[in-house]
Amino acid sequence: MQKKGRRKFIQTATLGATVLGTQYPLNSFSKSNIEINKPVVVSTWNFGMAANEAAWKILETGGRALDAVEAGVQVPESDPKETSVGYGGLPDREGKVTLDACIMDELGNCGSVAFLEHIKSPIAVARKVMEETPHVMLVGEGAFQFALSQGFKKENLLTPESEAAWKKWLKEAKYKPIVNIENHDTIGMLALDKNGDISGACTTSGMAYKIHGRVGDSPLIGAGLFVDNEIGGAVATGVGEEVIKIAGSAIVVENMRNGKSPEEACKIAVERIMSRHKNLKDIQVGFLALNKAGDYGAYSIYNGFNYAVKDPKTKILKDANHKMKY
Repeated sequence: MQKKGRRKFIQTATLGATVLGTQYPLNSFSKSNIEINKPVVVSTWNFGMAANEAAWKILETGGRALDAVEAGVQVPESDPKETSVGYGGLPDREGKVTLDACIMDELGNCGSVAFLEHIKSPIAVARKVMEETPHVMLVGEGAFQFALSQGFKKENLLTPESEAAWKKWLKEAKYKPIVNIENHDTIGMLALDKNGDISGACTTSGMAYKIHGRVGDSPLIGAGLFVDNEIGGAVATGVGEEVIKIAGSAIVVENMRNGKSPEEACKIAVERIMSRHKNLKDIQVGFLALNKAGDYGAYSIYNGFNYAVKDPKTKILKDANHKMKY
């Protein structure tokens, strides 16, 4: 009884959410008198432009947001020129490409893989984990064997270009993440379909030259990605360890639940991370959020974080607002 009462209170609270520049109660998103911007897809970084195009082909014909985000992030996953996602990703310090990904639908179902080797599209494996197992996450050799059982093929993910970069790095073996370069490591995507449902996906090859076995925020539900279909969704990019420590994407969604616009919600999460550090010299984190009205926004510690947007009227790459200049 108490749980039901609390949910009813949340749904009927008068806290407003910024919807296309106007304040509305959160439970009014579905009302016909409010203009809903849908479908819409947003994703992190400039490779999100091509990813959004793939997602849009599904969304514009009335397809499901879940299918759109999976198809969208597979674009950079399959591109050998992208060194921070999927095939072509820069390896760890042992020369092994290990991939992380997660996906979440409008019903709260989710799937994840981490420390996955030899499989080009970890997001597709993550969806299989969600739909074909009773689990949320599979890792390492177990994730690989599961992928093989589902028909995925073993492939060499280390491209000649990435291998050459790794061998050059080995000469000094110096690990120092560079803001917006080595920690520009993730595509996170959120989509709102014509039915008004939100899904999200997040996939990465992780930080270049990381310790073998390192896993960041990208495959962790609540850190790299979180979706609540009553409110909205959020994704994170940057130094994953910092996102994990505050359950970053879940915090962003809760901020929107409490009436904040997507950008405001992202800013609060960024400021929480910043408050934990006296020296932010090499720490970049950015969040991107989308609410049920199709309103979106982003915020990062430093300048340089951008995100791609596609809706019926817009196809743009936007620079996120930020706290500090690098």
